Amino acid sequence: MLGDIKPTVCVVGLGYIGLPTAAIIAGAGCPVLGFDVSQSVVDTINRGEIHIEEVDLDGLVHGVVQRGLLRASTRIEPSDVFVVAVPTPFAKDEDHKPGLSLVLAAATEIAAVLKRGNLIILESTSPVGTTEQVRDLIAGLRPDLKLPGSTAESADVSIAYCPERVLPGRILVELTHNDRSIGGITPRCARKALAFYKRFVRGECLTTDARSAEMTKLVENAYRDVNIAFANELSMIADEMGLDVWEVIRLANRHPRVNILQPGPGVGGHCIAVDPWFIVHGAPEQARLIRTAREVNDAKMRHVLARAIALVESAPTQQVGCLGLAFKANIDDLRESPARFVAASLARRFGKRVKVVEPFATTLPSEFAETGAALVDLDTALETCGVLILLVDHEVFRAVPLDERRHAQLYDTRGIWNDLGQAASALRLRLAS
Repeated sequence: MLGDIKPTVCVVGLGYIGLPTAAIIAGAGCPVLGFDVSQSVVDTINRGEIHIEEVDLDGLVHGVVQRGLLRASTRIEPSDVFVVAVPTPFAKDEDHKPGLSLVLAAATEIAAVLKRGNLIILESTSPVGTTEQVRDLIAGLRPDLKLPGSTAESADVSIAYCPERVLPGRILVELTHNDRSIGGITPRCARKALAFYKRFVRGECLTTDARSAEMTKLVENAYRDVNIAFANELSMIADEMGLDVWEVIRLANRHPRVNILQPGPGVGGHCIAVDPWFIVHGAPEQARLIRTAREVNDAKMRHVLARAIALVESAPTQQVGCLGLAFKANIDDLRESPARFVAASLARRFGKRVKVVEPFATTLPSEFAETGAALVDLDTALETCGVLILLVDHEVFRAVPLDERRHAQLYDTRGIWNDLGQAASALRLRLAS
């Protein structure tokens, strides 16, 4: 891996992070094998196509596949560097226990082809101690290799942790330009991983130990979750008091040291809605604020659903348009989406009255099956629905003028259609004067 020699790289997991990462590394000139358990995903990539929606990813993948720098397989092959980017879900119960089965399965597959001089990097968001757990698993499977931190002798392989910190819709830019925290099992492991990332990362790469890097990733998303929880709790208080939360936040943010975020129907995605539970699970007695924030943001989904149900029941003859399923604007990612939860719950309750608009989806998720709800385009929803529930602030929804929605009863959970509220406030002021 010295000089101009390009390391061979195996990226394990070709999802929302793994595929862009594989393409970026291949674009830097390294031969990359992408491993995934889905034959459909593998076939799609080998055609130079993509199975996810991300800005500029299609052109990059097509280019590196055509140049022979990226190929995909359902089998892991020997490589110089292994990058693990598989999901780490949590149990949907009271304990919210992190699920590491996919990480450990990846480590098991890698162990079978591992050789001296290799580097393993875990990028999957993980509880503190996971990288060491990977090391211990491989040590048990490969007693012929000396693993870092488990012996006083020089290790045969290097193991490090380096989480992504990207925003959907900007993944390629942020994978390249954002700073990186690189945590090694040992300082030598961190330095080896640093040399690898400097091949394609323009941001600053900071080295630390693996446990600190693991915690850093969790803290970043827990911090955001806590701030969103304040906004969401404020919105529920405002509903109770009959106040316009958007107006309150707009005015409060005029204070030079106040910057309240905008509320929504909850928190979704595979980071902010998941990562704080890893901290709570690791230190349940100490993580009281972080736990409360998670509970507030989950409660906001139920609050939104209750208000939506009341609105729909108040207009029993009207069709209901649910606008958006993604967890945030202008992406196709539905993971842990509060919009998806609300829309599916309404579909199960009100059946064929529900029309769903999601410009980044071609079919409805499985939980909509047999509800009678239909996926329609925006124009159809605006023309046929007397109740509109805005759940995602997609740009195409922002562009709907007042005249095309004035006829409907509205529940705007994102505050992008607040012109009706502003007009009503102005009218009240004029009447009062």
